[in-house]
Amino acid sequence: GVKLAGATVHFVSSVVDGGPIILQESIDVSDCNSPEEMQTKILLNIEHKILVKAIKLYCDNLLKIENERVFIKG
Repeated sequence: GVKLAGATVHFVSSVVDGGPIILQESIDVSDCNSPEEMQTKILLNIEHKILVKAIKLYCDNLLKIENERVFIKG
């Protein structure tokens, strides 16, 4: 019955999936018939896109971390 699922890109910390979040995005998965189909849809439509965007933001020095939160400059 899940309608939305998504992906998160975050900085690495000592806690698994606990680092400050850089980007998140969700997608409608109500048409998916299996966990594998959902995983593929998320990977191809969201995860690859936001990972590249997060790396570019980092390389362009546009990320600032304050109190465990990420802010995008500009």
